[in-house]
Amino acid sequence: MKYFELQFKIEPNDEAAGDVLAALLAEAGCETFVPTDEGLNAYIQQACYDEAAIRNAADTLTTLLPHCAATFTCTEAPDENWNATWEAEHHFEPITLPDGQQITIIPRQAFGSGEHATTRLVLQLLATLPLQGKTVIDAGCGTGVLGIAALKLGAAGVFAYDIDEWSVRNALENFALNGFAASSDSPEPSDSSTFPQDTTAIVLEGDARILSHVPQADILLANINRNILLADLPVFVEHLLPGSHLLLSGFLEEDIESLTRRAASLQLSLLSTHADGDWRALAFQKS
Repeated sequence: MKYFELQFKIEPNDEAAGDVLAALLAEAGCETFVPTDEGLNAYIQQACYDEAAIRNAADTLTTLLPHCAATFTCTEAPDENWNATWEAEHHFEPITLPDGQQITIIPRQAFGSGEHATTRLVLQLLATLPLQGKTVIDAGCGTGVLGIAALKLGAAGVFAYDIDEWSVRNALENFALNGFAASSDSPEPSDSSTFPQDTTAIVLEGDARILSHVPQADILLANINRNILLADLPVFVEHLLPGSHLLLSGFLEEDIESLTRRAASLQLSLLSTHADGDWRALAFQKS
């Protein structure tokens, strides 16, 4: 499989800017990210490369962080499994939940390892909810870490989805690694309120429209980014039961106003706001 290496120079280069850029580039199809002294290297399959989308990601970084600018060069990468290389160079300790349970994750990038601030924020909020016997939707699941945490904390079942085929495969692997049977078979709409026998998680490939196959849930988790959250909030609300909880993260302080305004228009009540460095999370409840 042929890859391009995108070498980004970020000025000024700091951790927050690199994190935001990596999130934007992941949406544009990049698979693996390596921080450098000057910024960030990203790797993308040549068949998936769209120069306009990559340039838009760099421009969006400046929109979100006006003090930062990013430029890049694109070269053909040597034949190498970049996901395997990244994983070999990054060792992750198990994630410890508030009750002492541990989650083991084999991630494809740092956003799914449990170490990123946005993941920590959602894990902390998740641990405060009454999860026993509840059904959870994990939107944009990545490695599946949030859905796995929900099951560890007592949830009865998890419906997870991601637009990236690799992430779906990785999430299925991580559910199994933590002792939970998971399936990628989409439930029939007429029988979507139950999980297949001996299955506690269903992981689907697609965007929010895939929720048409999923019943209303007690809790929905979405650690994505501002633009996708704003676009998908109506779908999220439609698939939440009355009185259920919605946890959002993946955005910055300046994004909170637009997200809370949109949420209020959809009859969501803001319960709390949380911060970890430059990143923010919001907890809502459906009326």
